Amino acid sequence: MRIAVQSQPFELGAETEAFASAASGAGAIVTFTGIVRDTNQRLAAMDIEHYPGMTEKALTSIATEAQARWSLSDVLVIHRHGRLVPGEMIMMVATAAPHRADAFAAAEYLMDYLKSRAPFWKKEIGADGAEWVAAKDSDEAALQRW
Repeated sequence: MRIAVQSQPFELGAETEAFASAASGAGAIVTFTGIVRDTNQRLAAMDIEHYPGMTEKALTSIATEAQARWSLSDVLVIHRHGRLVPGEMIMMVATAAPHRADAFAAAEYLMDYLKSRAPFWKKEIGADGAEWVAAKDSDEAALQRW
């Protein structure tokens, strides 16, 4: 398992290749990459804050829980912080398992957790000023299915 909370960009291909190469015994690897999006063409940047130590502990805990719930051979979570602009990769989740169902379910579980419970605070910065991003009911509902 690897958890990385970092300000610098990550190389998606290199991370995926390294994860796949180390996933011995896996019959399936699922990856998901989140990208900063500008749905209304008004976002200049997003500032992401976190508390070092606390964030890594929380992400490690949920990744450990995912490994206990599903038959996983490995888990990777990368999440960036700092100022990001639209189009930049913000995070990546990868799961490896003997079978695809466990890899897909665990990846979805991790994503639902990251969207609703991970200790990151996001502020959108645009032409109209800055605004903290509020939790969405749809993200909370997605987490309830687990």
